[in-house]
Amino acid sequence: MKRSAALTPLSRDHHHGLFAALRLRRASVADADDARRAFLEFWHNEGAHHFHVEEDVLLPAFARHVSPDDDAIVRTLVEHVDLRRRAADLEESAEPPLAALHELGQRLQAHIRMEEELLFTRIEAMLAPPELTDLAAKIERAERRGAT
Repeated sequence: MKRSAALTPLSRDHHHGLFAALRLRRASVADADDARRAFLEFWHNEGAHHFHVEEDVLLPAFARHVSPDDDAIVRTLVEHVDLRRRAADLEESAEPPLAALHELGQRLQAHIRMEEELLFTRIEAMLAPPELTDLAAKIERAERRGAT
C-alpha cells in the first residue's frame, strides 16, 4: 500500500528501525556487540526523536478523531515506554545477554509493524486531505528540528 505523503518520513524511519531490529534478532555471540552498537546508533540518530514526533505531532492529530484512550494510541505510547526502557538498559550494559538483544529486536519489529498496519492506516482513513497536508508540514518541521 502506498503511504500518504504526510506519513512518508515516519515510514522511512520505520525502514531504518526494521533494519536495526533485524540485526538484533539475528545477533549471535560473534556479532552481538556490532548489533548493539548499530541499534544504539539508530536510536540516538533517529529512533528516539521519531518517538517524540509521533507523540508530539502524530498522536494529537489522530486524537482529534478518536478518544485519547483509543487502543491504538494507548498501545503506541505503552510500547514507546517499553522500547525506551529497553534501549536504556542496552546502553547501560556493555555485554547484554543475547536474549535481551533478540527480545528488543522482536518488540521493535512488532511495534513498527503495528504502527504501519494499524495506526497509520487508521490515520490515513480518518484525516481529510487538508488535515493530512497540515500534518505533513508539522511532521516535516518536527523532523527538521531533530536533524539539527
